[in-house]
Amino acid sequence: MSRPISTRSSLESVFKGWPPPVLDPAGPYAGSISVLSWVLFAMAVVVLGVVLAALGVALFGGQRLKSRLGGQAVIWLGGIALPIVVLTALLVYGLSLTRNLGTPAPPGAMRVQVTGEMWWWRVAYLDSSGKVALWDANELHIPVGETVVLELRSADVIHSFWVPRLSGKLDMIPGRVNLMKIKADKPGSYGGQCAEYCGGPHALMGFVVVAHEPAEFRRIMADRQAALASKPPSGGRGEQLFASAGCAACHRIAGTPFNGMAGPDLTHVGTRRTLGAGILPNNRGTLMGWIGNAQAIKPGNRMPPYSVLPADDIRDLALYLEQQR
Repeated sequence: MSRPISTRSSLESVFKGWPPPVLDPAGPYAGSISVLSWVLFAMAVVVLGVVLAALGVALFGGQRLKSRLGGQAVIWLGGIALPIVVLTALLVYGLSLTRNLGTPAPPGAMRVQVTGEMWWWRVAYLDSSGKVALWDANELHIPVGETVVLELRSADVIHSFWVPRLSGKLDMIPGRVNLMKIKADKPGSYGGQCAEYCGGPHALMGFVVVAHEPAEFRRIMADRQAALASKPPSGGRGEQLFASAGCAACHRIAGTPFNGMAGPDLTHVGTRRTLGAGILPNNRGTLMGWIGNAQAIKPGNRMPPYSVLPADDIRDLALYLEQQR
């Protein structure tokens, strides 16, 4: 049996470090969570120090100290009063620090629908009326300095959306819509991960958020809209193979007869940073490897292996998909 390939070194060419750093915020919604985390870490160290000191007294202290440690005053003050005061203070501080997570988004904020699937992410950019303007998968583009509202859904089991440098975790629950705000302070690629065990290759269910300067972001979205309005160039043999090999049963490419919705939308797959839901850099070699035997890369995912196809066919399919921009 083929062994799964290691993805860490290859992903380091896409992101600065992998897995994504959880205490290096790049936006205000992650920043408040990071500050609160450091405060809790500091409190944990203090509590550990007090517990170790008490343990030292209990084991090695004199009889007088041991008697005082076990007295009612210490129990009432240290075991009841102090925890109530400290935890209440932390609760008030934490709620005030993270209140920006619960405030309404600015009027007219960009909205994107993200649906967790086994084991990838369906992305739909919404227009001002709430209708889908563009489909994508496993990658989200946002403008720097602007709040983006994510409508988080699940198509099957409970997933959890987490891009640690941009916001906290939020569950994606079947039959419910949960709202999350994200905002990036500077351009860059930010890695994410499903943070709720969802079976199978859960650990290989990654996500990418790409933040652009506002002008560049609007140009990219306009270019994509313009590409949808014009008929894409014929893919020649690769396009024929896409139909005959059964790819169109699961995948959609806008402007073509291919309208499968069971798998990721491939309309813009040629521009994506990664493949396989954020686990491989996107280039011709990895694309051919994914087409040939995705099970060797991400065991248990729902794409069957196509290793029976000749190498030339796999190459032509990869060339066709590279054209989808």
